[in-house]
Amino acid sequence: MNLHAIELTTRDGNQLRFECADNQNLLEAAANAHIVLPAQCGQGSCGTCYADVTHGEFTLGKHNPSALSAEDQAKGGTLLCCTFPHSDLNISLPFDNDRILIGEVKIRNAEISAIETVGENTLRLELCLVPDEDGCCLAEFEPGQFMELEVPGLAIKRAYSLSNTGNWEGRLEFLIRLQPGGLFSTWLKEQATVGQTLSVHGPKGAFGLYESGLRPRWFLAGGTGLAPMLSMLRHMADFQEPHPVRLYFGANRVEDLFCQSELKALQVELPQLQVIYCVWKPEDNWEGFQGTPVDALTQDLADAMVMPDIYLCGPPALIDAAEAAARAHGVPDKQVLSERFLPT
Repeated sequence: MNLHAIELTTRDGNQLRFECADNQNLLEAAANAHIVLPAQCGQGSCGTCYADVTHGEFTLGKHNPSALSAEDQAKGGTLLCCTFPHSDLNISLPFDNDRILIGEVKIRNAEISAIETVGENTLRLELCLVPDEDGCCLAEFEPGQFMELEVPGLAIKRAYSLSNTGNWEGRLEFLIRLQPGGLFSTWLKEQATVGQTLSVHGPKGAFGLYESGLRPRWFLAGGTGLAPMLSMLRHMADFQEPHPVRLYFGANRVEDLFCQSELKALQVELPQLQVIYCVWKPEDNWEGFQGTPVDALTQDLADAMVMPDIYLCGPPALIDAAEAAARAHGVPDKQVLSERFLPT
């Protein structure tokens, strides 16, 4: 067994180092060195642990092609959970140092305080953290991050993005699409009730706001990909950030456009926020944009005077199409930040 020196450089220039054996993936080796990198599935399925290898040789193990495009792979892109080194490696991470946890992931208990249907097969789940030994309920996380929710005794754990912002009351809010036959979805639909307790792992994840001056911020979400966008927009409203900002929110049908009242409230708090509702198959009386959010994005990029920072969240096909549209209109890759999700 050979040990290789691994050097990570974050987007804001910080460096971390650890050793990795050639029969060990980088994510595991980092964890063994008490460095918890943003990741989710650990199986090459979600793309959360994407990074760029700038120097060195490695093998990329089995993974879902939807999590890592051939184009990114050709440029040195990899998934840390599937990367096995053959030499020392230098790796560039697409997030800042504050998204890396040194130590262990927090695990806390939380009670279900609300569970309601907001759209067909979509729930809003609200949890309240149980006070810790010091009596603290602080819900501390960055907008755009996710938590892993675990049903005690059932060994069911799933990751969901938070849609609210950090708070002292211990509130955690999630938008969850119920997947047919999904273990956690079935539990939510058939057994979950107010007052039940879940174990909460996190926060985790690197997706979030990128500080780049006052450049416009455009958010594009499909379905429950709206959750982290709500968190980031609420953060902007709380701090009265002055960036020009717009949200493209897409659904197949009008009735699938949930959280409209929340978005209207946000527009009062964040007056410069434009919300573009995009419906692929609307009824004849639909007056909004007809098509996908990528169609709307493409149309607006053609007229943009300044290339915006673009935030994307949704299924892989949506992300890939939006990234291609941004690239075609000259938006630099570093200004496109994304998080894709796959059904679980």
